[in-house]
Amino acid sequence: MVPRVPLPPEIQLAQRLAGNEQVIRDRAVKKLRKYIVARTQRAAGGFTHDELLKVWKGLFYCMWMQDKPLLQEELGRTISQLIHAFQTTEAQHLFLQTFWQTMNREWTGIDRLRLDKFYMLMRMVLSESLKALKTQGWQERQIEQLLELLTTEILHPDSQAPSGVKSHFLEIFLEELSKVGAAELTADQNLKFIDPFCTIAARTQDSLVLHNITRGIFEAIVEQAPFAIEDLMNELDAPEEEGVSEDDERGQDVLSGEPGSLPGAACDRNEAPPGDGEDSVGPVLQFDYEAVASRLFAVASQQGTPSQNRKRLYKVIRKLQDLAEGLFPEDDVPEKAYRNLQEEGQERRTKKRPKSRSQKQPGKGRKEDSRPDPSSGSERRMRRQQGSGTEPTGPQGQLGGPGGRGARKKRRRLRAGARVKVAGCQELQTKRRPLQSQK
Repeated sequence: MVPRVPLPPEIQLAQRLAGNEQVIRDRAVKKLRKYIVARTQRAAGGFTHDELLKVWKGLFYCMWMQDKPLLQEELGRTISQLIHAFQTTEAQHLFLQTFWQTMNREWTGIDRLRLDKFYMLMRMVLSESLKALKTQGWQERQIEQLLELLTTEILHPDSQAPSGVKSHFLEIFLEELSKVGAAELTADQNLKFIDPFCTIAARTQDSLVLHNITRGIFEAIVEQAPFAIEDLMNELDAPEEEGVSEDDERGQDVLSGEPGSLPGAACDRNEAPPGDGEDSVGPVLQFDYEAVASRLFAVASQQGTPSQNRKRLYKVIRKLQDLAEGLFPEDDVPEKAYRNLQEEGQERRTKKRPKSRSQKQPGKGRKEDSRPDPSSGSERRMRRQQGSGTEPTGPQGQLGGPGGRGARKKRRRLRAGARVKVAGCQELQTKRRPLQSQK
């Protein structure tokens, strides 16, 4: 009798991962994590490409068999965190590569009732891959390798990725990058993260990919620009506030011995962190808009760029150039930035009023009297405007309150201080690096 040859461990684990009973599947996931740690710690250890494809096929059907929503989320988190069990960067990248290859191969067989769980799994795996970069200190070489892997397996014209995988990846990439690295990444690093999308957008022949890149990456940057500028202004104002708070704390320490003082009163002011109001949109990446526009123009103006791609990218470039100059659509101005604009307009009006009065002093001649004739049509129009409660649309009324926020003026110019702060984005971002290294 011929002895039975045992199956390789990867196949055994894959069979248990795709089992019918949840208890067996849960045990298989735990054993898989231990097996990955033990094998990648060896000097001659590691996995081959085919072995990880078998492992991922088992993990795919392990997710397929899980029907309860809460358990799906827990299982997706457990599966995505397996990347941290690999001890080398090369093994992690191979694990990610085989994951995306598995999703591309199995995507057409997923029914619509199971799509949401695999959308969630893709988001979690992408998030954990970015967290792996974060733990390694956002090394430039590691960033380039990850972007090359994602471009090759998902966005490249020769990849086997279906349209659903490409669309969902482009929809979640910038969002997950913001959640993981918004507090640490500099404007130059963020430009490197979106550089592959600039190249693909200029070369692709797929109109759907061009639309998704433009909408999910570049127009998302434009839409988030007002909030990014607001966050930047808050960070630039933070040192002054910190200095004042230290003085206040010293004064409260001196007064703490007086009768009637509340020792915990000082803590109430810091309970609500800044940026958690209604206008808060979560973490936002900082970009050098002029650099992004220059990079897009460099690839869009090449001779081999299709005309429809060039036309679509030129529209985005104009928006980015406006942002670099401190201009953005009025509807996108956050409440804090609009208050600054409104206060600045009121200051300008109060400065102009003494001049207008001095020009109307008697003795200067009748020609300087610009008052309209009561019988003229302009006077009647002014009376109608005053009677209806509307303000005249003169130069002074365009920035004076909500009445000046109509369709007549579609753009607002940031105050000079804000433009200086936007231009100093890179200087602020570089200041974060030493703080990160100290951690």
